[in-house]
Parts: sequence; C-alpha cells; structure tokens
Amino acid sequence: MISEATYINELYTNSKGTTYQCDRSARIMVDFAGYKMAFRINDFLNFKQKVDNVDLHAMIFNLSDEYDFEVIEAPQANLSLKLTLCDLVHLRELLEGTKFMLELNSLLYERIYNVPAYV
Repeated sequence: MISEATYINELYTNSKGTTYQCDRSARIMVDFAGYKMAFRINDFLNFKQKVDNVDLHAMIFNLSDEYDFEVIEAPQANLSLKLTLCDLVHLRELLEGTKFMLELNSLLYERIYNVPAYV
C-alpha cells in the first residue's frame, strides 16, 4: 500500500512556512504561521495576486491603527488571514518561491518528456 506522503512533495520553505504539492489531489498546500490552506493552481495564483496587491508602502508610512495589519481572504480555503507587515513580507516570499518552483518543475517536465507543461 502506498502512503499519502508519497503523493506530497515539498516545494518551498522559509522561516514562517512551507508549501507542498499534492499529486493525488492536484493542489498546492500552504502551511504559513499556523494557517493551513489548499489551493488548485489557479486559486493559488489568484491568492498570490491578492497578497502581491497589498500596498506595503502604505502600511509602512501610515501611522493609523487600521494600517497595522491587512486582512486577506482565502475563500477557497475558508479563511481570513489577519497579517502584519512582517507576515505579509514572509508570505510574499513563500508564495513567490513556490511559484518559481512550480515554473521550474514545469519547465523540467516539458524538457525531459518533450510535452507541454500545465503551468
């Protein structure tokens, strides 16, 4: 019998989290600062876009309490993340590293097997 761990591959890790790819469910799993989320690839890219669209400059220079954190919705994972500036920087880095690894894996697959990749 093949264990579930056989289908899960680590994609990227930083000091705040890790991302995995599940070959069985075709999902990207994000484990970040106590939040656990699973996304289909398009949902992952949409979530990454939401995180990238947060104006960090405004968070840094605005002294109002409402700029101390940002709430990011992840409806696919039924979560609302309340993130500080530092959390957002770490999450951006985690998601960017994950995207890079997905693109690299796709490129390698395409080159090795001479077929178009999915990403």
